[in-house]
Amino acid sequence: MTEETLLIETINKELALGLPAKLSYAQLKEQLAAYINQLITDDFEKLVFYLYRIDVNEQKMKALLQKPHPSSGELIAQLIIERQMEKLKTKAENRSSANKIDEDEKW
Repeated sequence: MTEETLLIETINKELALGLPAKLSYAQLKEQLAAYINQLITDDFEKLVFYLYRIDVNEQKMKALLQKPHPSSGELIAQLIIERQMEKLKTKAENRSSANKIDEDEKW
């Protein structure tokens, strides 16, 4: 499974979405931004729930949203994608370091 496919799968799972598995980065960001903008107007509480669940950096988000930008959804989508990529990288690193444990030290 490619990194992009895994990223989309993770975002679909975290946000209960059904994005296609084959999207470019730009398409992913665009579709996610549209969904975030919809949540901002229709169900802000759900958006806040997702942001906490995904563990988006609150200070970073506040700092970005204080600057003028045409789309808050686009900024939040970028933060969600970055956070999900960090999580995937950490999982991959943990998996590879777990394989490097000496057999005598394994339980």
